[in-house]
Amino acid sequence: MDQLSLTESAQMQIKHFGKKLSVDASASQPDQVKDPFQSFNRKIYVFNDTLDHYILRPVAVQYKAKVPSEVRGSYRSFRDNLGEPWNATNQLIQWKPLKALKTFGRFTLNTLTTLGLADPAQRLNLVHEDESLGTTLGYYHVPSGPYLMLPFLGPSTLRDGLGLVVDKQARLQKYIFEDYDGLYWTDTALGAIDLRSSFLDLEGALQGDKYAALRDAYLQRNKFVIAEKQGNASADVSFVDDTSSP
Repeated sequence: MDQLSLTESAQMQIKHFGKKLSVDASASQPDQVKDPFQSFNRKIYVFNDTLDHYILRPVAVQYKAKVPSEVRGSYRSFRDNLGEPWNATNQLIQWKPLKALKTFGRFTLNTLTTLGLADPAQRLNLVHEDESLGTTLGYYHVPSGPYLMLPFLGPSTLRDGLGLVVDKQARLQKYIFEDYDGLYWTDTALGAIDLRSSFLDLEGALQGDKYAALRDAYLQRNKFVIAEKQGNASADVSFVDDTSSP
């Protein structure tokens, strides 16, 4: 009898855990729904914030102050250009062949003319559009799973975190620098510094509970990006849950 009770208890716990993982997180949901692992996530947030405060932010400040904007822009264009084949692949998976063709055209033109260090393709209205496997899965209505704060990487969800593993394997950097570990990790570090430098002017935007503000901003933007790709840019992606209104 005791063994049966333990089995039933285990099944209930597994079912409860599965329910947590199957949530489609959005900013408007209660914390216990969108962020069931909040206690653990906040510890990771403190770790990331400490790392940012003492290492990443000071380096990003010096990077922005000492490296000319033209050089930073060229490096950013180079990294963006290396991501275009994977962007085009995701657009094909989303069954948008025309958009994928334009993205591959961007990659070809920018690579042949400037090695990706500039963006002449933009003058032909071939604009850059970031894609990821997480976004593609969201496009096909795969639930996001709960919100997660990843060590070093920051805000994510279960779906986006798993997608990120594939994204990292699919980017051209991995293969271009395959035999040059030093260059690969240098590019990875510079990419993180460059990305952090782009957020320096937005630091005052997070007020109050910065963890919660960052989480909800990430989830809201995620919903908007996916809704836009689905052609539902006017969909409600606000912070307010209308179903809770009297």
